[in-house]
Amino acid sequence: MELIVASTVGVLTAGGVYLMLRLRTFAVILGLALLSYAVNVFLFASGRLAIDQSPILSKYGDATYTDPLPQALVLTAIVISFGMTAVLVMIGLGAYLEAGSDRIDIDAASEDAAAEDAR
Repeated sequence: MELIVASTVGVLTAGGVYLMLRLRTFAVILGLALLSYAVNVFLFASGRLAIDQSPILSKYGDATYTDPLPQALVLTAIVISFGMTAVLVMIGLGAYLEAGSDRIDIDAASEDAAAEDAR
């Protein structure tokens, strides 16, 4: 089970980094979402992978339990990443509507700014 979770975190991280390095706005947003999913899975797995165990200590002396703190952290991270993704989508949509393309082209943007300053 640990191998599957570790592989999932690795694949999500690799995909997120690859998409973050693309020159398209939508791909960067998807890459950031994949990276946040990788962090969420990592945080969730840090609370021990235990099956059929209660999240609190039992009064009957059972010493095995799962830690509820990583679950709370993941729920908080999901809400924050959803809000952040929504803001980034709106910024990217505004940039697309203004420029007519979602391509991130730093050299062309600096040339356009220099041409406007020369006028």
